[in-house]
Amino acid sequence: MEFLRPGSWPEALAAKAEYPEALPLAGGTDVMVELNFDQRRPPQLLDLGRVAELAEWEEDGDAVRLGATVPYTRVIGELADPLPALALASRTVGSPQIRNRGTVGGNLGAASPAGDCHPALLAAGSEVEVESVRGSRLIPVEEFFTGVKRHALAEDELIRAVRVRRATGPQQFSKVGTRNAMVIAVCAFAVALRPDERSVRAGIGSAAPTPVRAREAEEFLAGALEEQDAWHRLDPLPDSLVRRFGELAARDCRPIDDVRGSADYRRHAVSVMARRTLGWTWDAYRQGERQCV
Repeated sequence: MEFLRPGSWPEALAAKAEYPEALPLAGGTDVMVELNFDQRRPPQLLDLGRVAELAEWEEDGDAVRLGATVPYTRVIGELADPLPALALASRTVGSPQIRNRGTVGGNLGAASPAGDCHPALLAAGSEVEVESVRGSRLIPVEEFFTGVKRHALAEDELIRAVRVRRATGPQQFSKVGTRNAMVIAVCAFAVALRPDERSVRAGIGSAAPTPVRAREAEEFLAGALEEQDAWHRLDPLPDSLVRRFGELAARDCRPIDDVRGSADYRRHAVSVMARRTLGWTWDAYRQGERQCV
């Protein structure tokens, strides 16, 4: 196996163009496990650790542009205000050592249905910035995942950054597993309220072949909040509305039975998490957390 270690982004793109089968290496928390268990044996490894610009983030209009190798630890410590759901999800990733190494860009590249950051990225509204020697493009995160551990990247493209919209209202993330951390999610759910747009977004993980938006639940809740003038009245949400939101979220799932849980359990868990995260976010909104600053 050949080890490629470019020192700049143009060198990384050139290497990927010359060796399209090269496997990008960011934090290595997924890749090294696969190599150690001989589940994968690429002809080349493309280490991006020396490309300094990938390890930085910046404000970009109404979004945060998060470099592909920014580790979870920095998301937690530096971005909890503009990206609360992503910061919450990052807290559930592995051990402190894993959070120091693991990256959002690497999580996207692995494209696992159980990737912890994926529901939060879906709920927040995100685009994946990818590039090759041929040029760059932005892929909406809901279009990035094409199947189990498959993504929309061309063979010569690399993930450069993720553009995540800044929160304008409360967000939440919930994950079910055998323990809080160091576990692959049985299922996960994230929700984001956007009072400025009177809209709701929600993302589901580990309950379909790819991470998915809970679109039916989103549309129902946004319509109900508008109809009841709830954004202004700030009344508690009726139990019937919260239950319906959970039911619709479960309907957006396409889970399977596996060693971590049955399809029926996953549907039930998503319904429960949808109700709970909605309750938490709405309570926060009513208590004055109507805009993250």
